[in-house]
Amino acid sequence: MNPDDGSQRGRFWLADVLWQLGAIQFGDFSLGRTARHSPVYVNPKLIIARPEALSRVAALLDEELRMAMARRNKQVAAFDLVAGVPIGGLHIATALALQAQTPLLYVRPGAAEDEERPHIEGIYRPGQTAIIVDDLATGGGSLVDTADQLRRAGVFVRDAIVLIDREQGAQRRLESVGVRMHAMVTMEMLLTYLHSTGKLNDEDYRRAMRYIEREGEARSEFD
Repeated sequence: MNPDDGSQRGRFWLADVLWQLGAIQFGDFSLGRTARHSPVYVNPKLIIARPEALSRVAALLDEELRMAMARRNKQVAAFDLVAGVPIGGLHIATALALQAQTPLLYVRPGAAEDEERPHIEGIYRPGQTAIIVDDLATGGGSLVDTADQLRRAGVFVRDAIVLIDREQGAQRRLESVGVRMHAMVTMEMLLTYLHSTGKLNDEDYRRAMRYIEREGEARSEFD
């Protein structure tokens, strides 16, 4: 059996769970920091309502990371610490840290405003490596802020993993600061799967896909 088959099934399972939880909605939504309007809204934080689902998410992430580290080209660097991005990413990171038996830490919100020293909760040593964990990546601002603060504290950051990549620039922004971003599911993959299984109607699917394509083109022009 192809080792990636289990990973693919895990992605489909995640899409189904998010749908069942009502974490995927369609309409007209304003996206936080960006203030952009989107026809689709995803709230992975609802996973915490189902402990068994949160536990399986952690197991899938752990398996994904172990496979990536075992590959010949080392798609993920070995890490000593799991760093959650508050608030949504911290729940996922906590579950992953328990699953992987790896120390957890996080940068306190507002730490970037303090130029004196980063405020990091947890125990760490300069020279250790952390992987950043978040639930959702949009523009990548929170992920980059977290990487910056950890690096200021002497912690190496080479990789970040998220449950969902909205494909709105986060990956490129992280690459620009030397961090590889890995996603369990991209927005295109999520929408295509839901449409193919009859959960998502044609109109909402086409509207959301057009939005993703426009966002990708806009980011390419900006870059």
